[in-house]
Amino acid sequence: MTRQKRRARGWRAALCCLALLAGGFWCLFYGSRFFLTQAYPVRYSEYVRQEASQYGLDEFLVYSVIRAESSFDPDARSHANAIGLMQLTPATFEWVQGKLGGGSQETAEDLEDPEVNIRYGCKLLSMLLSMYSSEETALSAYNAGVGAVSGWLSDPALSPDGETLARIPYPETERYVEKVLQNRRIYAALYE
Repeated sequence: MTRQKRRARGWRAALCCLALLAGGFWCLFYGSRFFLTQAYPVRYSEYVRQEASQYGLDEFLVYSVIRAESSFDPDARSHANAIGLMQLTPATFEWVQGKLGGGSQETAEDLEDPEVNIRYGCKLLSMLLSMYSSEETALSAYNAGVGAVSGWLSDPALSPDGETLARIPYPETERYVEKVLQNRRIYAALYE
């Protein structure tokens, strides 16, 4: 084989390797992106978009709460009888319903309807974000309840300033807050 043919063969081999590497990178990047969008979906987007806009919420935060609460299962029920996508208890639903006013005819059974559940979940999230000075504290209240968080804020060991939590005493709530915030970072990276 002549020197020229060996050189041409070498270039072809190099180009084939580069093509394989580029193809592998493309598959790795877009394949992992495909799997991530399956793991972090944007289901019920018409309701999320409408209610997030209505209550001044970040859509990615709403998706993150839904993913953490129910993994987008509208039939989800917890051991505490929390219902639906955003996991609202009947008592929380009635409390939020009272804050909305307007004489709504919806009942706790209506929380199984994704539109109703997202509406009341977004209203609750909005209320908590306006009640507390930090997002982490508001998310703690979404998970553990306003009563628990109020108690934590009055404890100087947990909240030196009485407004933000330096430490969340419930491990489940601490993990929940971390999970929601991690979800939001992933949603922002995938969909922005």
